[in-house]
Amino acid sequence: MNQTINDILQRRSIKKYNERKVSEEDLDTILECGLYAPSGSNKQSAIMWAIEDKELIRKLEMMNAKVVGNDPERSHNFYGASVIIIVLADQKASTNVYDGSLVMANLMLAAKALDIGSCWINRSKQMFETQEGKALLEEHGIEGDYEGIGICLLGYYDEEPSAKPRRENRIFKN
Repeated sequence: MNQTINDILQRRSIKKYNERKVSEEDLDTILECGLYAPSGSNKQSAIMWAIEDKELIRKLEMMNAKVVGNDPERSHNFYGASVIIIVLADQKASTNVYDGSLVMANLMLAAKALDIGSCWINRSKQMFETQEGKALLEEHGIEGDYEGIGICLLGYYDEEPSAKPRRENRIFKN
C-alpha cells in the first residue's frame, strides 16, 4: 500500500507519551510540513508556536484545563507530550479556521510518517481569547490578531494504539 495512504489509515490520537524527546530535526520536518498546508487564496493565515519547555507546557496545560472548569493542578490533558505546537490563525482571514485545521492535519500526518505520536487538543480558541493568553503570546513575540485553532501534541508512545471501528453510513455515492 502507498505509504501516505497507510499513514492516513494508521494515524491515531495518542494520549500517553513516554519520556523520549522528539529530535530537533524531526520537529523541524513536522513544522515544515505544516507550512505546506493548503490555505484559502493561499493567504497562509496560520502560524505555529512550537514549545518544548516543560514549565511553559505545564502552564498552558493548566490554562486549557481552566477553560472546561477542571482543576488545573490535577489536570494532565497534554498526556506528557514532550512537544506541543499551538496553531493560531489570523482572524482577518475569512478562512482562518479552515487554514489552521489543515495545518493541524499536516502536522499530525507528518508526525505519523516519522513514527511520532500526535493528538489534537481543543480549547486553544478560548485560551487565547483571555487576557492571560493574549499576554502570553505577546510575551513570546507573537503579535497580531490571532485565533487559537488547535494544540498538536507530539511525542513517542510505548504501544501502538488500536483503531476503533468506523461508524457506518458516513459515505454517500451517486
